[in-house]
Amino acid sequence: MAIMQEYYVYILASKRNGTLYVGMTKDLEKRMVRHKDKRANQFAAKYDVKKLVYFEKHRSMEEAVGREKQVKRWRREWKIQLFEKRNPEWADLFGEIIKQ
Repeated sequence: MAIMQEYYVYILASKRNGTLYVGMTKDLEKRMVRHKDKRANQFAAKYDVKKLVYFEKHRSMEEAVGREKQVKRWRREWKIQLFEKRNPEWADLFGEIIKQ
């Protein structure tokens, strides 16, 4: 039986109404540790973007990459609407992923 790999599209914020970052990974917990340590990428480190406000799972890398590209093209307001449905307080969801 093959193990199903999951891929994640996620949105980070520096603070409420702050800078947003959209990314994709196959290991969200590991990637978040790197963001919080400011080792994931220069943009996120420069703007202190490390608060996980949204994530969604995908079954294939192709699906996740397509979704990441789609969300990155969206207007800022649309991104905010997407995650505020589930996370209106802009809470850091990092605790949710380390419990999985």
